[in-house]
Amino acid sequence: MTNQIIFTLNGKSIAAGPHETIWQVAKREGTRIPHLCHLDEPGYNADGNCRACMVEIEGERVLAASCQRKVGEGMVVRTDTERADKSRRMVFELLASDMRKAEEGPDGLSSFWQWANLFGINAGGRLAGDRALDGHDITNPAIAVNLDTCIACGLCVRACREVQVNDVIGMGGRGQGTFPVFDLGDDMGLSTCVTCGECVQACPTGALYEKSLMDEAGKTRVVHEFDKEINSVCPFCGVGCQTTVRVKDNKIVQVDGRDGPANENRLCVKGRFGFDYAMSTERLTKPLIRRDDAPKQADIDMRKMDILDVFREATWEEALEKAASGLKEIRDSRGGAALAGFGSAKGSNEEAYLFQKLVRQGFGTNNVDHCTRLCHASSVVALLEGVGSGAVSAPFTDAMKADCIVAIGC
Repeated sequence: MTNQIIFTLNGKSIAAGPHETIWQVAKREGTRIPHLCHLDEPGYNADGNCRACMVEIEGERVLAASCQRKVGEGMVVRTDTERADKSRRMVFELLASDMRKAEEGPDGLSSFWQWANLFGINAGGRLAGDRALDGHDITNPAIAVNLDTCIACGLCVRACREVQVNDVIGMGGRGQGTFPVFDLGDDMGLSTCVTCGECVQACPTGALYEKSLMDEAGKTRVVHEFDKEINSVCPFCGVGCQTTVRVKDNKIVQVDGRDGPANENRLCVKGRFGFDYAMSTERLTKPLIRRDDAPKQADIDMRKMDILDVFREATWEEALEKAASGLKEIRDSRGGAALAGFGSAKGSNEEAYLFQKLVRQGFGTNNVDHCTRLCHASSVVALLEGVGSGAVSAPFTDAMKADCIVAIGC
């Protein structure tokens, strides 16, 4: 590391970069400092308004917000002094005095209550709060708003404005009556919010939270713990956004963004909230074969029919044999040219390779195509003419290396 700065953190000599903050270095060194209004993720800038990360610097009269204070040569920093600890405790105690108890709120597992529990703090302690925000909004199909747990940290505003650049959320009111608003004070579901959920992932208290974890009224959390967390990849498109999937009773109940080169913890509305199809009652869970006495109609509407009036349940072996025999019969009687394969963008590269191999070697035809020809036909032509390949030539992050970016149809 060039231009290193040497300073002391809790009695230990540490080397840091010239643009690193005390909080960043402490995190790297394994020293935990409470934080509420700051996320050490791409796109977020330190705000320093919650004062939960205060540390003591030798020779300075007042405590410093570690999320904003840059390290300096020869600086002596202590995170574990009685003065710094009392200051941080008081911040959490004051904030908790205006909130419902953790077990009564929408998110007793939030980062706020995790830190507060370490300090032994709960709502309804020796301090009596009078900040009476009771805004409750469930007009958004996926997100519930519970302002009685809001601490006005501003993270949701920065998530919407600086990270996702949607600029839907702002802060309304004054003083202790400050609270987040959507557009010009609209209900969240009636605003221009695109339901990306970045504000939900950023919120440290549960003032904004997934309705999938709450009761129908959106006020009480019904899923308090998860059976398991699974690192996965979003199944909706080919960008490759990485996700953390949380499961309860063998059902997906929450999806968060995970740090990856394509998404850097971000997700769109589909990736974060579009998982209910996996538990849909209309989803097929067993192989089905058309009954011999069922009519074959191309325009049949089965939405109001019992599926077992047309199909019968079968084993995988029987269903695969039935499908294979039908394809073999057409190939043998009419030739491979009578068959074709149409691939999916949701398949992996390996699955796409196996699929085209099945069509070319199994069917004996080159009639294999991909859904890109339909939805991205124009961009495929442009890429072929411009770079010689119809596939995307670079990851999204390479845009940061470009001298010029042309955006069309935005």
